[in-house]
Amino acid sequence: MSYELIAILMFSTMMLMLLTGQRVFGAIGFVAVVAALLLWGDRGGYDIGFSAAMKLMKWYPLLTLPMFIFMGYVLAESKIADDLYKMFHVWMGGLSGGLAIGTIGLMVLISAMNGLSVAGMAIGATIALPELLKRGYDKKMVTGVIQAGSSLGILVPPSVVLVLYAMIARQPVGQLWLAGILPGLMMAGMFILYIVIRCRINPELGPALSKEERDVPMAEKLRLLRAGLLPLAIFAAMMVPFVNGWTSLVESSAIGALTAFAAAVLKGRMTRQVFEVSVRSTLGITCMFMWIILAALAFGAVFDGLGAVRAIETLFTERLGLNPWVILILMQLSFIVMGTFLDDTAMLVIVAPLYVPLVGELGFDLIWYGVLYTITTQIAYMTPPFGYNLFLMRAMAPPEISLRDIYGSILPFVMVMTLALAIIMTFPQIALWLPDYIYNK
Repeated sequence: MSYELIAILMFSTMMLMLLTGQRVFGAIGFVAVVAALLLWGDRGGYDIGFSAAMKLMKWYPLLTLPMFIFMGYVLAESKIADDLYKMFHVWMGGLSGGLAIGTIGLMVLISAMNGLSVAGMAIGATIALPELLKRGYDKKMVTGVIQAGSSLGILVPPSVVLVLYAMIARQPVGQLWLAGILPGLMMAGMFILYIVIRCRINPELGPALSKEERDVPMAEKLRLLRAGLLPLAIFAAMMVPFVNGWTSLVESSAIGALTAFAAAVLKGRMTRQVFEVSVRSTLGITCMFMWIILAALAFGAVFDGLGAVRAIETLFTERLGLNPWVILILMQLSFIVMGTFLDDTAMLVIVAPLYVPLVGELGFDLIWYGVLYTITTQIAYMTPPFGYNLFLMRAMAPPEISLRDIYGSILPFVMVMTLALAIIMTFPQIALWLPDYIYNK
């Protein structure tokens, strides 16, 4: 049996197992171990799994994963994130569409706190969505705002998914995080511009708050501003030493976790329940990611041994004569298809053993491709009819928002994100300028 046929058989078996409802890491790891045993016997097969485990345990930057997840859960469970929305409510409520713009700002700061898009959506759906509906905002528009804003969670640092990508692609986490900052802020700015234009054309979509609601004493406004900017101060305390080279990435993550914990204690919100929920959630998500990384490394080792990447590159470039850019676009389109039934992490670990080395062989920058991957996967599972985020939003939204409303709400924001993706593909320096500047300084 040829190696190309073995690679196709591995992928088809893995996809079949996923369709039967098996856990992602279980399906990937099982296929990797069985293929290794069949190809290289007992000794070689066992060595591949053991080597993947040792590589995972020796990867020092992996320590950032529990630190950032803990930081995010502490800030969310202690209700410090609620202060953010109160700040935006008071300072921006007087603008037409101001609360929707504030919600995007809320999502950016939550992304900087947590690094998970699901966390951003959960906070947006429970804090912002009821307030926006109560203030008369159009339900389609605000539902789209929350879904689009939550997409920034895996792009703006500290992105947990980019940590996973760094491990699989063997790229520096710090450079990937820096590469995500400008594209993330650009997308947030494009969302805000869209909201402003829509509400300027039709003010009924996002009515401004009444004069009575806006009549808040300046002292109260300043108090809310200080409380709302606390997460930003925590983010600055963590990132400034890292960017200036004073601390390593792991040390900065520890600073972020300790600063968030201290802030919750000083505000009197670090209860036993908050601490227990934060620790349990951190442990659960960290273990999940570690199992996924372990399975992906084992799967990738089998592919390296087969030489499948080189065979597929030869198929695309020599036999089919495709341009590298055409191959890259086809890869991105495949993410759109997979996003109908998989989340971003599953998509990465399934195709990373094939796509990431292939991107390098085609001459593209793997840091830049990491940014493209994160944006494309977000577009993928916000795209009807089976986008992952659409059903997640339906589960969190109040009964008056139907699935049809959610479908209609997301299309304009998907178009904005597609435009942002095209801009970054055309001008790679949007993603690469900051890491180049910081690391070459």
